[in-house]
Amino acid sequence: MTLPPGQRLIDGFPRFGANLSRPAPPVPIKSVINIRGAAVTDAFDVPLASLATLPRRELTADFHCVAGWSATHLRWEGVPFKTVYRTLIEPALRPGISVTHVVCRGLDGWRSVLSIEDALADDVLIADRLDGRPLSGDHGAPARLVSPRQYGYVSTKHLCRIEVHTAEPKGIHKSVLRLLGPHPRARVWEEERHRYLPAWLLRRPYRATIAFVITWGRRRDVRSRPQPR
Repeated sequence: MTLPPGQRLIDGFPRFGANLSRPAPPVPIKSVINIRGAAVTDAFDVPLASLATLPRRELTADFHCVAGWSATHLRWEGVPFKTVYRTLIEPALRPGISVTHVVCRGLDGWRSVLSIEDALADDVLIADRLDGRPLSGDHGAPARLVSPRQYGYVSTKHLCRIEVHTAEPKGIHKSVLRLLGPHPRARVWEEERHRYLPAWLLRRPYRATIAFVITWGRRRDVRSRPQPR
C-alpha cells in the first residue's frame, strides 16, 4: 500500500482531536446543525433526523492525521455534503452571493475551514455511521464531516454548525502559534500541513507523537471495557 508523503500506517483508529483528556461531548436529545453566515438570508437549523430523507452514500476511505499516522479502509456512511449544500443551503443564500468558504464547528469547540471547492468534492460526507455502526462519541457522534483527501483536522467531529462565507475567515492563532496555523487546502497528497511552515520541518516531531497516540488509545480502550465481577 502506498501512503501519502510523511504518513505511517497504524493499527486501528484511535480517538483524536481537542480535549482528549475529557469525555466526548454528550449527544443532544434533538440534534440539529445550525446553518449560519453572512451569505445566508435567514439563519435556520437542520434537524439531523431530516437528513434521513436525503440520498445516502457509503464510502470506504483512508484517514490521514496531520501528525503523521494513517488508518486505512474505514467504511463511512452518510449524506454527501454536496447534497446537503445543494438541497438545503444553496436555496437559502442571498441572491447574487458568491460563496468562497464554509466553516464547520463541532460540539467540542473545534472548527475547520474549507474552500467551497473542497467542501463540494464528491467524497465529502456528513457521516453518521462508521464500519456499519452508528458513530461513537470517540469518533464524532452524532454526525461528523469526513473529507478523505484532506488531513483529519478538517473532518470536524460532533458537527453542530455550518457557516457560509463570502471570503476566507480570519485565523484564530496569534504570535508563534500562527506558524502552526492550518493550511487553507490541507490536501494530504500535496502534504499541505501548515500555511507557513514547510511540510518536512515537522515530520520528525509529529512522528514522535504516534506511539503516544496508540498507547493512550489502547489504555483508554482497556479502561472502558466492562470489568469481570
